[in-house]
Amino acid sequence: MTNRLLGAFIACSLLFGCNNSKDNINNNGGNGTNNNSAELTEQGIDPFWNNAIVYFMMTDRFANGDKGNDHIFDRKQDAAVLRNFMGGDIKGITEKINDGYFTALGVDVLWMTPLNEQVHGYWDEDWGRSYPFHGYWIKDWTNVDANFGTESEMKNMISTAHAKGIRVLADVVINHTGPVTNVDAAWPSDWVRTDPACQWHSYEHNVKCALATSIPDVLTESEEDVELPDFLLEKWRAEGRLEQELSELDDFFERTKLNRAPKNYIVKWLTDWVREYGIDGFRVDTAKHVEAEIWQVLKTEASLAFSQWKEKNPSLVIDDKDFFMVGEVMHFGVDGFKNTPAGTRNYDYGDRQVDFYNYGFDSLINMGFATHAKGTMEDIFSTYSKELNSGALTGVGVINYVVSHDDPEPYDKARKNPYETALKLMLAPGAVQIYYGDELARNLTIEGATGDATWRSFMNWDDLAKKETQALLTHWQKLGSFRHDHIAVGAGIHKKHSDKPYVFSRTYQSKGKLDQILVALDANKGMKTLPVHHIFPDGSQVKDYYSNQLITVNNNEINFSSPFNIVLLAAVSR
Repeated sequence: MTNRLLGAFIACSLLFGCNNSKDNINNNGGNGTNNNSAELTEQGIDPFWNNAIVYFMMTDRFANGDKGNDHIFDRKQDAAVLRNFMGGDIKGITEKINDGYFTALGVDVLWMTPLNEQVHGYWDEDWGRSYPFHGYWIKDWTNVDANFGTESEMKNMISTAHAKGIRVLADVVINHTGPVTNVDAAWPSDWVRTDPACQWHSYEHNVKCALATSIPDVLTESEEDVELPDFLLEKWRAEGRLEQELSELDDFFERTKLNRAPKNYIVKWLTDWVREYGIDGFRVDTAKHVEAEIWQVLKTEASLAFSQWKEKNPSLVIDDKDFFMVGEVMHFGVDGFKNTPAGTRNYDYGDRQVDFYNYGFDSLINMGFATHAKGTMEDIFSTYSKELNSGALTGVGVINYVVSHDDPEPYDKARKNPYETALKLMLAPGAVQIYYGDELARNLTIEGATGDATWRSFMNWDDLAKKETQALLTHWQKLGSFRHDHIAVGAGIHKKHSDKPYVFSRTYQSKGKLDQILVALDANKGMKTLPVHHIFPDGSQVKDYYSNQLITVNNNEINFSSPFNIVLLAAVSR
């Protein structure tokens, strides 16, 4: 058996086994159904991940915990609007964890933009000069960028989150490196390409192409052994860790029998932090622009690393959940959104369809939610519940969002209806992603900012001095606490009970666990009488998470007074 085939066999067999790629990637628009789909559905995603609240922040834009690292590598303040480094760092995130900010929002998972060391210089793009504040222009996968902090600060941030019961996702990139800049050298031609430009109409024109002139595309299809770039060797030598890095690479390739191809080096580097610090999962960037097979290898290696970390650190382990991986597949969405054919969970390249769930992904980011949010809540909730519980997405996961860092079509860009936005997102079936500042209605229309920069302003902490911002945050916190405490919100089966007021229930039942919730929107303010539709038995006590009251069920209804028209009910545990 060749090294290539043996490496692939070892990587796949470490998990549940790999499916034959011909069953997962079909030519001519095939549906991508594979022979193991029933087994996948039976095993299914851990329901936690379809109810999770994921808080996503740009590391440089969230909180500045250490002003001493604001000006690193001679990065100046001479870029276009919102394209400089602004000072946010790992230490700032840790401070907010300790302050209980995320806990009060009910957050289960933190996801921050990549922490890897970025190119040191700038790139003059179409919209002006830009520095790699966003984290996606990687120079060295083995190091933390000094503008974001240190490796020890990253370790402390992860352990602090774990102590609060919060998981951490690392944002990972295999598709591309950082660009050549005024001070950064090019990666060798056996590592990257800079053309042709992606054209989007076929599989090959999505995976064997450069996304932009600023982004050298890693030759992820290559199975050829390559040497490390001279600039990286010189960097490691200057930092006093060349021998250690080379020795670790030798051990990795000997164990896995993988080729020393560019993609496999990166797999090793990405999984090191899992093994060292217990990162709980990956959010995979630009997944559709890479051959799908490497994602299974990444998941397998990350899962092994996570298991090894757990064995060495039993006192730091939150629970027995497996390593989690969610992918960014642009234009993938629920219910036939854009490149997702209706009735499938596939991505359609035009000449091929790929089921990314069969390549290590537990969940995919639902790019359709921001569009679907323009509809009614009942349309969203009933459709999503059906798709996730009895439709094409049965047994797998999605993460919904209203705003992201690079989606040009956010929902409610002007923040005209932030309360309704929160209800639609936080009560939707499937996991939810809060993009930093959603809960404070952070401004998305920054004067002078062009392109995606306008979604990337610094966190608007100062707005908390306003009563209206405090009130909005409280609204998000109530919804977040409700979802956090009740798996039925995201993972349960949805049922509408009435239109006016809009009342629905969710029921989650599995392996002896039963969780039920009842929600009423547009109810009367003040005194109200609401049927509970036999969700809760007479004589039982329920809690309204919105008014923080305990109420006793009598004659299949509840009678109580609150100044709100929102009711979030769940049984009180005895």
